[in-house]
Amino acid sequence: MRTHESAIERTLDGGLGISRAFGTFGELLQGVLPDNGLDFLVTLPIDLWSTARFDVGPADCPVTVRPAHKRKSLTLARMLLARHGIDRGGTLTIHSALPEGKGLASSSADLVAACRAICSAFGIPLANSTIEDLLRAIEPTDGVMYPGSVAFYHRQARLREHLGQPPPLTIVGVDEGGAVPTVAFNRIPKPFGPADRREYGRLLDTLVRALRERDLVTMGEVATRSAVMNQRLRPKRMLDEMCRISRTAGALGVVAAHSGTVLGVLLAEEDPEYENRLTRVRDACRELAGHTALYHSLVDVGPPHSPSVDRSGNL
Repeated sequence: MRTHESAIERTLDGGLGISRAFGTFGELLQGVLPDNGLDFLVTLPIDLWSTARFDVGPADCPVTVRPAHKRKSLTLARMLLARHGIDRGGTLTIHSALPEGKGLASSSADLVAACRAICSAFGIPLANSTIEDLLRAIEPTDGVMYPGSVAFYHRQARLREHLGQPPPLTIVGVDEGGAVPTVAFNRIPKPFGPADRREYGRLLDTLVRALRERDLVTMGEVATRSAVMNQRLRPKRMLDEMCRISRTAGALGVVAAHSGTVLGVLLAEEDPEYENRLTRVRDACRELAGHTALYHSLVDVGPPHSPSVDRSGNL
């Protein structure tokens, strides 16, 4: 069973902060609500991470980021330091197991991890509402600053509701290729009318109950329906075949990165037929896409702990 860590923070001698944040496999549900017209999503946390390290520099030194293309993290670091009137920078280093532009919340995880690492380095108290404020000014974001699955207004970077921990799941994922830029995608007008919005409202109510009651069959049905409805916004060419694979193997359903390039078949790890279903789904997905990757939901089984760090600050 996988361990959830909402934050990992450790400050070492010499002004060093290290933290990390998890990614998500797309969304269990994403759409527009009828009551307020806001875009929302429901996260599916997975046990892949972005890790940030911030080494405090001398007074008046600038902030730098490694790798250099992590420009959003650099922007966040400058905003955060300015917010607290700190006139010294340092080096922000990001290591991520999350591929970029695929719909796995890589950018959100980078930003949350960076925010926590910098605050850890300077001993600054940090609330999730502060992280939301900072990320809101940069891009639409997933709710990865919160533990477990959440309903989240991603364009407003604001929590709607905590939904609890996801069940132990395996996701057999395929990648259709390419990359989707988050900011550009969220400028696209949503083609969802009043009937669609009412359905999204019903789906959210159903998913909230399913997660809280551990009704995995209903959870899979909602995720599949959301993936199908999203075909009008960002179609996935493999979706029909992935749905067929799921039905044939007796899996829970299909989950999509609504603003990304990946699709996955959901399997319950506590299913007595798990191993047999997993083999069947992997074989079928390999035949379809030529490749697969396995992901696992992030389940809370204990208190958070730090990543492996030696006294020199090396990860």
